[in-house]
Amino acid sequence: MEINRIGVVGCGLMGTGIAEVCARAGYDVVVTEANDELLQKGLTRLRDSLNKAVARGKATQEQSDQALAHLHGTLDLADFAACDLAIEAVVENMAVKKELFARLDQILPPHAILASNTSSLCITEMASVTQRGSQVLGIHFFNPVPVMPLIEFVRTILTSDETMAAVYQFGASLGKTMVTAKDTPGFIVNRLLIPYVLDAVRVYEQGLATKEDIDTAIKLGLNHPMGPLTLLDFVGLDTCLFIADAMFDEYKDERYAAPPLLRRMVLAGQLGRKAGRGFYDYR
Repeated sequence: MEINRIGVVGCGLMGTGIAEVCARAGYDVVVTEANDELLQKGLTRLRDSLNKAVARGKATQEQSDQALAHLHGTLDLADFAACDLAIEAVVENMAVKKELFARLDQILPPHAILASNTSSLCITEMASVTQRGSQVLGIHFFNPVPVMPLIEFVRTILTSDETMAAVYQFGASLGKTMVTAKDTPGFIVNRLLIPYVLDAVRVYEQGLATKEDIDTAIKLGLNHPMGPLTLLDFVGLDTCLFIADAMFDEYKDERYAAPPLLRRMVLAGQLGRKAGRGFYDYR
């Protein structure tokens, strides 16, 4: 199973990052969005990222130009008909993803692999609306995709050895380090990360320490690059709350129960860096 052409559904922060690393690796990439405004915004973000890579010496101008030549934006999902691998990076909503998977299953060629970049939702449920369960898996990239070296492959009880071999070759071609997880909420990284950041919120919520001291203690005491509250702001409080709720629904384990403060901050629009304010002020 050879992968040459890749389709990316969603031109947001994750989708543009996935499209960029694939194009830089020499794959032909078609990326789509719901409307032209979102598509153009995403393509502009992608071009800006490539320009920054050139400015920082991470890529040459020729490499940037070649990557752009491999990229094709579209509003028509039918343009995925020649893709060997399609990766969805749309909103974390199971109904939306299942509808998309059903459509892609009809459009993609029979040999093509269908993957989700979800950070917590059930891959098997997405596969259930397709006729290619053995060719469905999770391919979970991390933000920012061009920088973060890890991919989590999420294998369902249906995913074939041939599919896993093909995506491991794909991941290696991107220069990524790869791990494989079973199809359970949170996979590896978020299964361990979410209880950690939720506990940090509880420590702050209960007044046991200031947010600055919590972050400093973890950074210097555990040699982490950033503290848990800073990390929450970086990832997005709404994203972490969504993952926590999904994991709690599955496991009914109090470790995954979101603290009231986190839920109220999300309701108030204090989502972290992307909103200008979270646990810290970025305005």
